[in-house]
Amino acid sequence: MTEKGVLIRPIKKEDNVELAKVMRTSLEEFGEAKPGTVYTDPTTDRLYELFREQGSYYFVAEDKGQVIGGCGIYPTKGLPVKYAELVKLYLRSSYRGKGLGKELMLKCFEKARELGYSHLYLESIPALNKAVHLYEKVGFEKLGHRLGDSGHFSCDLWMIKEL
Repeated sequence: MTEKGVLIRPIKKEDNVELAKVMRTSLEEFGEAKPGTVYTDPTTDRLYELFREQGSYYFVAEDKGQVIGGCGIYPTKGLPVKYAELVKLYLRSSYRGKGLGKELMLKCFEKARELGYSHLYLESIPALNKAVHLYEKVGFEKLGHRLGDSGHFSCDLWMIKEL
């Protein structure tokens, strides 16, 4: 339980529908509901199953029984050895700007270290500038090129963090 009364826990199968809604609604809010993002990624509708893969983990934020967002780590194909991707950090709009995104990322950093990763990579979109600012605050640095093969071809901002 966070100091704000929000529960952060592992993903459950019954979270799939609500998490997909949070992600797609967030992208719609920023005018980024387009192919090559999680908006059209078929795995967005089955996150529980996706995060059963070895080397992955997804944290869900819940407030008073309602799923409000989450963040995870995933061993994206094509990344260098000991690298994982920080993925699918989304929160309902009313919960943004309150420190929950940072808290979710810190949990992911801890879990990534536990799983033996040395670096986290992420892909984003410049329109999500508040998130990009948060990534920089927690130590991510911009890269000039893509790493790995996430399939998210519309993401044109890439960042890396040493753990």
